[in-house]
Amino acid sequence: MGLGTFGILLVLIHASAACEFGPFPYSTTGIACRMTKPAALLLNQETARVIQAAFRNAKFPNITGERSMRLLGKVAYGLSNIQVNDLSIEQSEVELKENDAIHITIKNVTAVFKGTLTYGYAGAWFLQLFHSVDFEIESSIDLQINIKLMCQKDQVAADASDCYLSFHKLTLRLQGDKEPGWLKQLFTDFISFTLKLVLKSEVCNEINFLAQVLANFVHDLAANFVQDEDIRLDISLASDPLIKANYLESHHKGLVLYKNYSDAFSDSVFSPSLLAESRMLYFWLSEHILNSLASAAFLDKRLGLTITGEKLKVTSSGVVPSLLHILGKRVKICLNTVFFSVRASFFLSRYSLGHLLLNDVFKTLLYKFSGFQNDPSIRNFLQTMISVVGIPEVISRIEPALTSLMNSKGLHLFEIRNPEIITRKGYVIVQLDFSFPNHLLLDFLEKRL
Repeated sequence: MGLGTFGILLVLIHASAACEFGPFPYSTTGIACRMTKPAALLLNQETARVIQAAFRNAKFPNITGERSMRLLGKVAYGLSNIQVNDLSIEQSEVELKENDAIHITIKNVTAVFKGTLTYGYAGAWFLQLFHSVDFEIESSIDLQINIKLMCQKDQVAADASDCYLSFHKLTLRLQGDKEPGWLKQLFTDFISFTLKLVLKSEVCNEINFLAQVLANFVHDLAANFVQDEDIRLDISLASDPLIKANYLESHHKGLVLYKNYSDAFSDSVFSPSLLAESRMLYFWLSEHILNSLASAAFLDKRLGLTITGEKLKVTSSGVVPSLLHILGKRVKICLNTVFFSVRASFFLSRYSLGHLLLNDVFKTLLYKFSGFQNDPSIRNFLQTMISVVGIPEVISRIEPALTSLMNSKGLHLFEIRNPEIITRKGYVIVQLDFSFPNHLLLDFLEKRL
C-alpha cells in the first residue's frame, strides 16, 4: 500500500470518527470544564513518567540488514533482544498552541539500549558462519510531541501522532569484539541509521497509544464520578474541545439519566467569557442540570428528612415552644399535611483530607408553602423551624453524605486547595486549585501497561 493511499485511509478514519454538533453547540452545554495553564504545568511534571513508560513498553522488533563490501562480499547483520536501560529525562516543557495543539518538548532523554548483534559474510569464494556479540548503544535524544484534542465517539480523544525524535548522541559499543576496527565503524553507521528509524516509529507509536489510553482513563474517571447507583450524568461532548493559549476547555451535555426520567436541555446560558483564568480548575454547571439532579434524587427517595423529638421543641429564640403550647394538636395535624420547598444558598468552605465542610451562613432563604396563606402564626412557625432547625439538620446530613460520596469516587486522593462555589442566575461555578497525587499515575501505568 502506498503512502498516499495510507494517508487517505487515515483521513477517512478520522472523518468517520468525528462528532457532529448543531449550529449553536453552547446551547446544549450543561457542564463545562476549564483547565488553565498552571494546571497544565503541574501535570507536565508527570510527563517524564509517561515518556519513561513509553520507552520501556515500546516493542522493538528485530532488525536485519546487509551491505555489499569489496573483497568480503555481502556483510549481513541482525539486532535482536533490544531492551532499554538507565533511562533518564532532564527537562520537560509544555506550551498551549491556540486552536492547534498541546506542544510538549522533552529535552535530553538519555538511555542505554542493549541487545545482541549477529553478523557474518557471504562472499563469492567462501561462506563464513555468523557470529554473535552483545552490544550497547548510548543515546541522547530530544522529543517534540504535538497533542491534538478532538471529539471521537462523543468524548475527548487525544492524537499524539505528530511526534519527532532528534538524536544528539548514538554510540555503539561491541562487547568482546575481536574483529578489525572497520567492522565496528561499518555497523555503527548502519545500525545508527536503522535504529533511529525504529526508535522513532516504536516510541512515537507507544506515546500515541498512552495518550489515547490516558484520555479514555480521564473520561472513565469523570463518568464514574458523576454516577451514583441509578443516577448519572451524560457527559457526552456538546462541542469540540478547545485549546487556547492559557487554558484547555471541554463542554458536555450533562443531561440527567435516571430510570424512566427524561431530561432535555437546549437553552444554556454558557459562554467561555463566564470563566476566569486565575485558578487551576473551573467547572460550570447549569442550574437546569442541578435542578434535574435534585428531581432525580427526590424520585430515588434520597431527599426525605424527618425531624422529631427534642429538635422540634427547642430553639434558641423560644418561639417554637410557645407556638406548640398555643396551637397544640392543630400544629401536629398541619405538619403532617403541609408541603413546602426550601431553597438555600451556601458555599463550600473546605474539602481537605477527605472531609467536606459547608459554610453555615446562608445568603438567601426562600419558602413556598401550600396553604396557610391566612394563618401568619403557622407560617411564622414553619419559617422559624426551617431556619433554626431544618437547615442546620440538612447540613448535618449533607456533609457526611457528600463526603462519603466524594471519597468513594477517589476525590480524597487529591489535595484540593481553596475551593469556591459561586452562584449566579442560571448557573453555578466551582473553582479550585489542586495538587496531583504521584501515586495515582503510577498505579494507572502499572495496571494498564
